[in-house]
This record gives sequence, C-alpha cells and structure tokens, in this order.
Amino acid sequence: MSSTRQQLIEELKALLEQDVLAVKDQVDHIKTQFYKEESDELEEEFKAVLAEYKAKRAEVAAQAAQELDANMQRKQAILDEMKTLAEGETDGVMANLQHMRDLQAEWKKIGAVPAEKVQEFRKAYQKYQEQFYDLVKINIELRDLDFKKNLELKTLLCEAAERLQNNDNIVEASRALQQLHDEWAEIGPVARELREDLWNRFKEASTIINKKHQAHFDELHAKEQENLAAKRAIIDQLKALNAELQAEEARPDVKAWEEATLKVQAFQNEWRTIGFAPKKYNQTIYDEYRAECDQFFQAKKAFFVSLRERRKEREQKHKEYLERVKAREERQRAQAEQMAKAVANQSAEGLRRLRDRLQQEIRTAENNILFFTARSKTANKLVDDMQKKINDLKKQLEQVKNQINNED
Repeated sequence: MSSTRQQLIEELKALLEQDVLAVKDQVDHIKTQFYKEESDELEEEFKAVLAEYKAKRAEVAAQAAQELDANMQRKQAILDEMKTLAEGETDGVMANLQHMRDLQAEWKKIGAVPAEKVQEFRKAYQKYQEQFYDLVKINIELRDLDFKKNLELKTLLCEAAERLQNNDNIVEASRALQQLHDEWAEIGPVARELREDLWNRFKEASTIINKKHQAHFDELHAKEQENLAAKRAIIDQLKALNAELQAEEARPDVKAWEEATLKVQAFQNEWRTIGFAPKKYNQTIYDEYRAECDQFFQAKKAFFVSLRERRKEREQKHKEYLERVKAREERQRAQAEQMAKAVANQSAEGLRRLRDRLQQEIRTAENNILFFTARSKTANKLVDDMQKKINDLKKQLEQVKNQINNED
C-alpha cells in the first residue's frame, strides 16, 4: 500500500511542473485514489505536496486574473476607437481603413478576457467592424476583396466543424469547436447576401457536436448515479456486517472474524472497481465508506488483542500449575526412593501399609497423567516423567508384594 501511495505522491509532484490550471482533474483523481488507502506516514508528505499545488494554482490564477483584466482594458480601448470609426462620416472612411485594419490586427494579438465579457466584446467587435465596412461603399472592390478573404476563411471553419462530427472523442471535439467559434468571431464579415447562409451552415455543424457533447455528459451523469448506488450498496452491507458482529448477543470467534475479514476485503476490492459518483457526493460517500471499514478493523483489532491477553493469562496459569505438579512429583520421587530403601526393614504390617500407600500414589499419578493428556499439548516431557514415576512405583509395589508373600 505504501508503494502505491508513494507513486501517487510522485505523480502529484510531476503535475506541479505542468500548467497547474489545466491539471485539476488529474489532481482530484490522485487525491481520491490516495485517500482510498489506509492512513500511514506518507499522508503528511502528500498534504505538503497538495498544499504546494494549491498555492501555486492560486498564484497562477491570480496572475491569469490580472492578465485577463489587462486584456479587457486594452480591448475596451480598441472597441472605443472602432466605434468612433464605425460611426464616422462616410467621407473619411478610406482614410480610416488602415487604422481599422491595425486595430483588428492588434485585437487578434490580445489574449483572453474575463468570461463575463467574452460575448459582449465579441458582439461589439462584430458590430463595429460590420458597420465600418458598410461605410466603405466608396471602394467596393476593396470591400469585396476583404469579403472574399473572409468568406474563404469562414468556409474553411465550416468544413473543419463538419469534420469534427467524425471525431469519436466528443470532449476533444467540443473543445476544438470552441476554438473554431473563437476564430470565427475574429474574422471580418462576408457579403451581406452570404452572411445568413454561411452562419447557418456553421451553426448546424456546431449543433450536431453540441448535442453529442450533451448526450455524452448525460450518459456520464447516469453512470455516476449507478456508481453512487453501487457504493451505497457496499456501505449498507458493511453496516449490516458491523451490526451483526457487534450486536449485544453476538459472540464471534476467530473463525467468524476471519470469514468477516474476507467479506470486507471483497467489498474493498469491489469498491476500487467502481468509478466516480457525482462530484457533490464523492467525498461524503467515501468518508462514510471509510468510517465503516475503520469501525470493522478497530473492532477486529480489539477482539484479537483481548484474545491474546486471555491466552497469555491461561498459559501463565497453566505454567504455574505444571510447576506445582512437577514439584509435587519430585517430592514423591524422593519419598519413593526413601521408601524403597526402607522396604527391607519393614515389618509385615508396615509392608501392607506401604503397599496401600503405593497403590494410592499410582492411582493419583494415573489420574494426573490422564488430565495432562486431555488438556495440554505442551506438557509432553512432564507426561513422560510422570509415566516413568508410575512405572517406578509399580516396580516398588511389586517388590513390596513379593516381600509380603515371602513373610507369609
């Protein structure tokens, strides 16, 4: 998991070297993928790189805003001059023709303006240049030459828009179409009798692309709704599993937790195969999913910590018990050795008491060995020692019995 997160951090660092205003979708995708994984030591590094991206984006955005404002001021000044020329006297049109062309050339060199001004400036630009060229009636040949050039350029734009209909990448086609519209707005007018037909041709090609673009996003939004439903279904199953495991009457054992873990891992694998939900739900749905996963793994951890503590306590008690049994056996062994030495000096009555005592010790030892065999897998050596002790006691018992028989 750390390897994957480190790779995402490196990808985010690489994006900092690109146009930060153009990589937002990629950054959002990396951010989502990063927080799908469990938290680890890489999270602080990721946050630092993300903060650097946000700061750089804010700086670039501020610079872009200043540039947009400067462009707006320059274009507004050009529009003011164009308006003066378009509303001037017909007698001075020819003298102003080059000035108008200079203004048009300067206009094309200026970059973008704020979005709210685009349509307003575009309409004003078209209006003033059309009004001006309408005034240039004293030199129809020159006007016709400009019209012809503009007609050729706009016809090429119509053909380019029509070719875009064959582009399977509708997002790319839509962006290209917007560029064509920008170029259209920069080109001067055509002959009045051709304007409507030419615009309708361009507009019809644009409409086809726009409809495909809208259909694409409708389909995308429908898929996002399906993804949202699939993710909610996984969360519901996680909630049900957590409720089942943590119910008051529930007593899940190791096997139950292992089976539940396999289910949760399957849910996580399925989650990773599901695409994005609608943007406004993406973070909240992920937070809810993450909370359910965390709840499960925290409960599992608590169970196994408790289990290890109980096992450790039982092992300690068993160890202490085995030590007590071993000590008792060692005492019994010592007593048996002393008893064996004293057998020869015992009277008939003493031998019978010794026989009874040995029989009782054998029964006790045999009961103990049965207990160890049934309850403990770690007491093999002690069992062997006890079996040897039983055998020794039986030999002593046999000696005592033989001596009793001899006495009789």
